[in-house]
Amino acid sequence: MGRGRWYGRPPWAEGPPFAGGHWHGGRRMRRGEIRSALLSVLAEGSGHGYELIGRLEAKTGGVWRPSPGSVYPTLQLLEDEGLVRSETREGKRVYELTDPGHAEVQTRTETGEGPPWQVVGDEGVAALRATVFQLHAAARQVAHAGTPELVDRAVRILGDARKELYLLLAGE
Repeated sequence: MGRGRWYGRPPWAEGPPFAGGHWHGGRRMRRGEIRSALLSVLAEGSGHGYELIGRLEAKTGGVWRPSPGSVYPTLQLLEDEGLVRSETREGKRVYELTDPGHAEVQTRTETGEGPPWQVVGDEGVAALRATVFQLHAAARQVAHAGTPELVDRAVRILGDARKELYLLLAGE
């Protein structure tokens, strides 16, 4: 196995790649979830596209960073539906909720349909996802700056951790 930078999946990756290069519990966000997520962050205040992407990433603890290719068409759709309006401020297109947009967010809240990252009783899963994200960041640092010996040691540590998790599932 080569050292240093690589293209594509990292050398320690096994099994199918995570959806979209990020861990989402094994799936991509569906269009309705992106819609709901955007309405939720816009209810907190206006913002331009990349600012909204950053807010969504922060809301999910870095686990999900939607692509501009999914965010901008959804914002356009919301604008076409009259739920969002945009204007150019300081050279950037800034989006904000309209009154019907605020009403839709209120209706979703009243029916218990919160944003996709807010699942009742899912605190443990959220903590696990955040920890995996942090582990991934640490592994990338070792791969980037570590010596070949440190990389080999990191591979063994991660391999042992993976085995421990499967033993946990097996009830041992």
